[in-house]
Amino acid sequence: MFKNYLVVAFRNFRRKKIFSLINIAGLAIGISAALVIYLIVHYEFSFERFQKDGNRIYRIVTNMHFPDQDFKNSGVPGPLPAAVRSDIPGIEESAVFWVSNPLKIAIAANNSQGNIFKKQDQIIYTDDHYFKLFPYQWVVGSPNSVLNGPNKVVLTESRAKTYFHFADPAQAIGQTITYDDTIKATVTGIIKDLDKVTDFTFKEFVSLSTFSESLKKNYEWDSWGSLSSQSQFFIKLQKGIDEKKINAALADLRKRHSKNDYLATDHFLQALNDIHFSADFDAFDHRQGHKPTLYGLLAVAAFLLLLGCINFINLTTAQASQRAKEIGIRKTMGSSKRQLVFQFLSETILMTSLAAIVSILLTRWLLRVFSAYIPEGLHFDLLNQPGLFVFIVVLILVVSLLSGFYPALILSGYKPVLVLKNLAYASTAQNRKVWIRKTLTVTQFVIAQFFIIATMVVGKQIRYSLNEDMGFKKDAIINFNVPYNRQHPDKKQFVLQEKLKSIPGIQKLSLAGPPPATDGIEISTMKVVNKAGKEIETSVEVKQADTNYFDLYKMKFLAGRNLRQSDTLNEYVINETYARFLGYKDPADIIGHFIDRSDKKVPIVGVLADIHTKSLHSSIQPLAFSNENESHPTFHIALMPKGENTDTWKKTIAAIGTAWKEVYSDEEFNYEFFDESIAKFYKTEQDTANLLNWSTGLAIFISCLGLLGLVIYTTTQRTKEIGVRKVLGASVSQIVSLLSGDFISLVLLAFVIAAPLAWWAMNKWLQDFAYRTNFSWWIFALSGAFMFIVALLTLSIQTIRSAIANPVKSLRTE
Repeated sequence: MFKNYLVVAFRNFRRKKIFSLINIAGLAIGISAALVIYLIVHYEFSFERFQKDGNRIYRIVTNMHFPDQDFKNSGVPGPLPAAVRSDIPGIEESAVFWVSNPLKIAIAANNSQGNIFKKQDQIIYTDDHYFKLFPYQWVVGSPNSVLNGPNKVVLTESRAKTYFHFADPAQAIGQTITYDDTIKATVTGIIKDLDKVTDFTFKEFVSLSTFSESLKKNYEWDSWGSLSSQSQFFIKLQKGIDEKKINAALADLRKRHSKNDYLATDHFLQALNDIHFSADFDAFDHRQGHKPTLYGLLAVAAFLLLLGCINFINLTTAQASQRAKEIGIRKTMGSSKRQLVFQFLSETILMTSLAAIVSILLTRWLLRVFSAYIPEGLHFDLLNQPGLFVFIVVLILVVSLLSGFYPALILSGYKPVLVLKNLAYASTAQNRKVWIRKTLTVTQFVIAQFFIIATMVVGKQIRYSLNEDMGFKKDAIINFNVPYNRQHPDKKQFVLQEKLKSIPGIQKLSLAGPPPATDGIEISTMKVVNKAGKEIETSVEVKQADTNYFDLYKMKFLAGRNLRQSDTLNEYVINETYARFLGYKDPADIIGHFIDRSDKKVPIVGVLADIHTKSLHSSIQPLAFSNENESHPTFHIALMPKGENTDTWKKTIAAIGTAWKEVYSDEEFNYEFFDESIAKFYKTEQDTANLLNWSTGLAIFISCLGLLGLVIYTTTQRTKEIGVRKVLGASVSQIVSLLSGDFISLVLLAFVIAAPLAWWAMNKWLQDFAYRTNFSWWIFALSGAFMFIVALLTLSIQTIRSAIANPVKSLRTE
């Protein structure tokens, strides 16, 4: 019986090649999108899922309360871990570690393959507790003693091979590694590299006691008032312990140690599985996932699958009458309705399986095309990913059920007596529920129209964000940082500054703090006594500038003067928002007032027009520029205009690189164009726009495929009618209008439904921007006109062909 179903199915595919290809193409596009999106979403939600008892592991994080905002940090003060271990019950295991900055590594000279690695990363300082909380497979050594003293280090197999080039990584045991030319450590253990999906990609584990004194000296790691995101603390709760109880204990612990706190501070637990997705706390400087984006991807996959299913339903039900006699004969021969439903579902499963095969072949190509959006480490291997195979099978069954169940009920519902008298179509024409087919067609174009409007709004906001006046010059400026050791400053930046002054391609040069707009910010609490004698305290973003900084970035002074050059803090220039916050409508009135710092009063000498220091997602906040630059060595260089010589910038940057090598011979020269760094603020939105572009194109393509299939069927059914109308004098335009009218009305109805939905959704999306573009009327007009033209062109492929056909041939058609 099943063999008969397959034979009939392939016979139908051959007989109706166009409709079969349309159905397979629509389903293949939807399944391909679902496969790629499944791979991405599954990968992102797989982070740390392999960790044993991961649901009981938490990171302790910090929230500092400034006067008018909170500042979150993933680190903890140095004394906190010891206090938690001694004072808070219910903790089964805990681990503290310090994420190191890139270090210079020197391999012992007695190794024939000795080498120097200038900036080696993925290094942490920790102790044996780390390996008890996060188990590894040990090649040599054990987690109980490898880091129980200073000057010890554990390496992964890959890091050991990189350093020592032994065929057997175990031979690295006992070898010596020198860190930053001063600290030596002996290799005491080798572990296997993690091959799981994780943010814990560390490869070198130095005993914490090796660097403890250095951390205390340089970072005040023994102080409750000092905080760095490099200082990480993880705990594993005992079974049955509620995290709320631990959070309350942390709050009580902080109160007991916060007598001299400059800011109100509290600590709380962050679940291990949330680290990869938390926007408030970093994941060891790794790329983080974004749950709303993942849910958006799932919605796109669902919509594209739905469009493919709608195509199948529409085309199958539209051709139902052509299989009426087959159904009547089968019923006369004894087939039950259940058997017929199973037959038609089998045909649908076969077609969906063919679409799935096409999708599997397309997926590898799609992963290469979208490599910029695909996370590193994501792989497509059907043989070694059983979960992926199960997903494909389930997807085929679900899509087959959604696509085939309703058509199967329609086809199996014909009455054999009426069918064999050729009355099946006539008797059921009024009850065929054509409105369902029309509803599904409208649904297709609602989705496509929604994508078009969303794409236009996102693109308009991105253009607005990139072109909006941020209050400073962005073009033809490069920035780069110089190496700086605050414990042992070498003043080399000033040597480089003198060399750069002699390069003719440099228009203006500044040695100061970070650029006007950056990802990272420095915040300080400031107090000012205003003209009414009231002391106003608020959190203020702080930047550092020299005398050339404001002119280089073309920032506008509203009152006062520029900063004077100084190695120490003795002047501030503030922004207009801070002046208004302090109660001064006229910026000139605040000149000469003082900002009260903990150790001295610093005068305000100038007021700047407001600038955007972050993306347009955020509103402008109080800002102060200080003239203390020595500890923030960033070069800002305005390049000469290119003019007719397009190599001007290239030559200038090469000259800057040469000067750099003369001063910092061991360091690489890395620079960035300022306007490109600003564009990175909106990378998420740009990725969203690209995703919408593809989704819109696919939605339109699938919808138009379905529309083309329906119009081909309609014109075929009305061939004789078209011939009669032409004989009676109907023009080509009248026939095209007759055939297209119903479909065009459905497209217009879809626009009427989609427009308010898109307006609501995109208005909600725009609320994430403090400064946003307006929702222009022309977006709706242009998107509606575009969809109308595309639909009309799709219909014209067949309607014009039918309208210009010879009526003699049409009237001969049976």
